[in-house]
Amino acid sequence: MVKKILVAFDGSEQSMYSFAYALDLAGNCSSAVQEINVVAVVQLPELVLDGDMDEIIANTTRQYHDIFKELHDQAAARQVQITTEVLVGNPADQVIRYAVDHDIDMIFAGQTGKSEVQSWLMGSVSRRIVIYAPCSVAIIKQKPK
Repeated sequence: MVKKILVAFDGSEQSMYSFAYALDLAGNCSSAVQEINVVAVVQLPELVLDGDMDEIIANTTRQYHDIFKELHDQAAARQVQITTEVLVGNPADQVIRYAVDHDIDMIFAGQTGKSEVQSWLMGSVSRRIVIYAPCSVAIIKQKPK
């Protein structure tokens, strides 16, 4: 049974679709789904000076909180409670760690837009989540109907 949902969120159109799917599931199974957690991860560039790091994290966190207001409004309209959080680090690792630490039952994530070569060389975030997640994962490839 799905009680706790995690949405891996990066602000992209695909992550908005993922949130919409999670919200639909919660709305249709309101007696089962107890919470939706939306997690955005700030991934820092490899070459960052110490003074710049704090500023990058603060600016990105503010941007996500602005987007999260919209998500909270959408959830409230459907009478679904959500929690949001911004984490720092490798996106796949942080999503997986969050899922483990919070006993998540299902993760929703958007499919990445990387080319086949980039995906093969580096591995996509969604692929890593599918492989290493401790729970079921839904990869959202298109706009909900």
